[in-house]
Formats: sequence, structure tokens, C-alpha cells
Amino acid sequence: MPKKLILIIGAPGSGKSTDSKMISEKHKGDITTISVGALLKEEIKNETGIGKIAKKYVEKGELVPGQIVMHEVFGRIKNAPTNIVLMDGFPRGLNQMKEMGDALFMSKDIKLVSVIEIRVSETTARKRVLGSNPSKEEESLFEHKMEVYNSLIGEIESYYEKENLLKVIDGEEDLASIVNEIDAYLETQCALYKD
Repeated sequence: MPKKLILIIGAPGSGKSTDSKMISEKHKGDITTISVGALLKEEIKNETGIGKIAKKYVEKGELVPGQIVMHEVFGRIKNAPTNIVLMDGFPRGLNQMKEMGDALFMSKDIKLVSVIEIRVSETTARKRVLGSNPSKEEESLFEHKMEVYNSLIGEIESYYEKENLLKVIDGEEDLASIVNEIDAYLETQCALYKD
């Protein structure tokens, strides 16, 4: 049986990693979460081959090329202890999306069943990421990340809408409401849970 993959996408500060973690904790034993951001941080910290390359991109606020992380990501999905995998932070660009689409097309082990976008305003994203007293460097990095995100999200949304996979959730709500909405969507739309 192929792994059922759900992507959670959103701007920096949208809360996608927190939402994914809470969903998997709520359904321990049924859902595994993979955070591509956390995976890259781990590789950078451990100074692996991938980590050394990724570090150069991350420090500039640039997207890490998909081919660098794809092998590691797919390995983790295939080896996940559950049949349902929530993955946040990927794809982050059109090339990554296309590369992943091609890899999924060739794979019998993984099936993409849904893409959930946690949508927040730039004001909310800024507040969550930077807090009240950011340095100029932090502000500049955030603005660059948002610029990159905004330049890509329209085409990503359009692609997944055409595939009838996209669900947009209002990330301005409180955390419990967002998690409940994601949970309800996965349960009714994807018929993923046992109970």
C-alpha cells in the first residue's frame, strides 16, 4: 500500500510546522510529520554533505534546490512508520514542485492525496517571525523570504488547484481552530483515519 502524502504549505510564519506537529501528535501511530525545514537544520548542524550545501542557501534566505533534498525527503517518507505522512515546507518553488511531481509520478510507494495551504497576511507573518524588536538584518532576511514566497505561491496554487488537490485554510485563526479545521478536512475529504 503506498504512503498517503499530505503537503502543508504556507508563508514564513504561517504556522505550518506547528500545525503539522499538532495533527500528528493528535493521531499518534497513524500520522508521521516530516518538516523539511527541521530536516535541513539537522543536516546543517551535523555538517553532512547536504547540510554544507544547504547552509549556503539558507544563510542568504534562498531556496535550497529540490534535487539536493529530494532523495532524503523521499527516503524519509518511504521509511515513515505510518501510512499517512504530513510534510511541511516542501515544495518551496516551481522547480521543486515539478521535480517532486515527476518523482511522485515514477513512484509506486507514495501517493499525494492533498495540499493544504495555511494562508496568512504579510502583517501576521511578519509579527510571528520577527516579534516586536527585530534587527535590520532579520527584517531584511524576512522581506527577502516573503518576496521569494510571493513570487512563487500563485503558480503553486494554480498547479495544485488544477489537480484538485488544494485546500486553503485561514491561518489568521487561533491555533486550536486551525488544527481542528485541518483535521476535519483530512477526515472528511481524504477518508484517512481509522476511527
